[in-house]
Amino acid sequence: MKFVIPKLPFALSLFFSLSLLLVFFFAFPLTSLRRPASSVAVVDEGIRIRHGYKSYEAYIQHQLNKTQNPKLRKVWTTRDWDRKVRVFSTFFQRLSDVGLLSNGSKALSIGARVGQEVAALRLIGVEDSIGLDLVPRPPLVVKGDFHAQPFDAETFDFEFSNVFDHALYPEKFVGEIERTLKPGGVCVIHVSLHGKTDKYSANDLYSVKPLVKLFKRSKVVEVRKIDGFGLDTEVVFRKNKD
Repeated sequence: MKFVIPKLPFALSLFFSLSLLLVFFFAFPLTSLRRPASSVAVVDEGIRIRHGYKSYEAYIQHQLNKTQNPKLRKVWTTRDWDRKVRVFSTFFQRLSDVGLLSNGSKALSIGARVGQEVAALRLIGVEDSIGLDLVPRPPLVVKGDFHAQPFDAETFDFEFSNVFDHALYPEKFVGEIERTLKPGGVCVIHVSLHGKTDKYSANDLYSVKPLVKLFKRSKVVEVRKIDGFGLDTEVVFRKNKD
């Protein structure tokens, strides 16, 4: 005896097909199909981490590809030098004028590359200044990873960085700042919220809120718009004294 499956009426068949399509749509949204889950990750609303590195060493090597580029280093130390030192000194002088930086401050520039920020700090009278980067450039810049600063706790009165977008682990980047900053010390971060970052950036920031949230032991002093070599926002923090 043959067992024959009865055919469903057309309307009922159409209903089941549409139901299955809706289930698939909500279970697998188009955004997840367009972007591999391993390539990016949203750590918090307003910040996106660019993954895609096979290892931390691969991430470091990618950063070194820029920092060690001989053509870029030549530009940074010749054509760009005076202009950047002048602009950075203007930023730092304003901070000094409002009491957030002084000549007696022990200062650190994070991700200093060839040391333009350090030169600018020393130019306005902050002599006890040093830079940190993967590639050292004595006497202005020492070697180190900003995810694990090679300094003791509570070393600096002032820390500056315009390379937050290069941090693969923003929470470690900020954690190291708060570890090495003295109680009552000031940290100034320059970020891009509206402009495009380059291919060496490891995260994209769309709001100040996630950056503020990362600082667990500091309070925001001010947020203002700037024109800082592609970066458009300056955020100033002061570490709690207790």
